[in-house]
Amino acid sequence: MATERTAHMVIAIDGPAASGKSSTAQWVARRLTFHHVDSGSLYRALTAAAIREGSADWNESDVLAAASRVEFAPADATFVPLLDGERADDELRGAAVTRHVSRVASMPNVRAWVNEQVRRAAERRDVVVDGRDIGTVVFPRADLKVFLVADPWERARRRLIQRLGHAPIDAEIAEETERLVQRDAQDANQTVQALDAVLIDTTYLTQAEQVERIVALANATAAEHGRDRRGA
Repeated sequence: MATERTAHMVIAIDGPAASGKSSTAQWVARRLTFHHVDSGSLYRALTAAAIREGSADWNESDVLAAASRVEFAPADATFVPLLDGERADDELRGAAVTRHVSRVASMPNVRAWVNEQVRRAAERRDVVVDGRDIGTVVFPRADLKVFLVADPWERARRRLIQRLGHAPIDAEIAEETERLVQRDAQDANQTVQALDAVLIDTTYLTQAEQVERIVALANATAAEHGRDRRGA
């Protein structure tokens, strides 16, 4: 049965941690002149807000109370989480937030709060949204759904290059791989591929190749639904 679609296009990009969702989604959005919405940044912002509140028990009610410190604000062609009215990118990517963000993201009412912020951001505009359950929960009727995967070793290597600014040694990659595998287990319930998502294994793809594939899929989807082609 055909599903009702809005006049605006939604591209959902899901996948496990360090699969390149956010950076790829940003690039795809630029190519298509869409807005980029990163749902993961909201979970990190909520975690950072709870830390600022001094939450020690990490219960759902405390985290939701800390949400009053978080605003999801438009910035150029994207949205950024503000913490107490200011950007706090380094804090959101810090070790303390990384250590607790999976726990926060597993809380059902927290996920509902984040999903509502993401849906609001996507109103009245074409968007590329990345996360873990965008195509299954947040936008089950998204025009295009993509699920990115990669070998854990390669995901760890890429993450370390981004973090360190240079090629890591094998021992560093092995340690990071172990952390990612543990993170995958923690996030398993939220990281589910939609049945109608296009699976792209990026292990042996450059980011440019990933972007080209998704842009091509977006153009084909737009043509199928009678929209103008973009990003050619």
